[in-house]
Amino acid sequence: MPEGDVVWRTARRLDQALRGEPLVGAELRWPSLGDRSLHGHTTLEVASRGKHLLHRLSGGLTLHSHLRMEGSWRLRRTSTMTPAAAGPRSIRALLATTEWTAIGTSLGMLDLVSTRDERLLVGHLGPDLLGDDWDAQRVIRNLRAQPDRALGAALLDQRNLAGLGTIWTAEPLFVRRLNPWTPVGELPVETLEELLDTARDMLTYAAHRDRFDEEPAVHGRAGRGCRRCGGTVRVAPIGVPPQDRVMFHCPTCQGVR
Repeated sequence: MPEGDVVWRTARRLDQALRGEPLVGAELRWPSLGDRSLHGHTTLEVASRGKHLLHRLSGGLTLHSHLRMEGSWRLRRTSTMTPAAAGPRSIRALLATTEWTAIGTSLGMLDLVSTRDERLLVGHLGPDLLGDDWDAQRVIRNLRAQPDRALGAALLDQRNLAGLGTIWTAEPLFVRRLNPWTPVGELPVETLEELLDTARDMLTYAAHRDRFDEEPAVHGRAGRGCRRCGGTVRVAPIGVPPQDRVMFHCPTCQGVR
């Protein structure tokens, strides 16, 4: 699933291409939105909120989307759009200005709401690591509200903080040499502060790279040697089903038994 850095970059690209331009064509291929027309509405901005995209339009409307596992938004010159280009069944939305067409493919969620009601879709999210609302102390209070919860699972809970997925949870935990299964309540506030600073720095760095070609230290490297200690990187489930995820880690460096 794309994480906060990918969604942030997607929002920036869409915003740069569409902001201030009226839609000369719009098609929402979603069962509940098939009869809604956005033709003539002007893009005010496209912003990210954690892993969510908020496309704000004139007339007080917001088109909300979530990429889930396989979704994407890409841009194509409107002059090059053909019936074949617009035809794939995986396309869920087409938003065209005179210059650019935004193509939403395999989207996991698509909603059209009043901008004043965005909170109904994203109001449950904690502070965004890449947002203006970032508040590390609030996040720490959120995390410590469930002191018995495994640290890695708590970080992945978007209600605590928004934007982290399995990559940018595993990597900061490895850097700080923290066991993902340690109960949050066992960690000093200072340790959590350092961890959040590291996570934010890493996510921000990734967000500002057009391409991120650097291989993670542990994520996706199960069975391979740890670059720090030479031990074997492992992967195991974390969290309670059905919200459980996988966590890559180095048992030696992170004290996992």
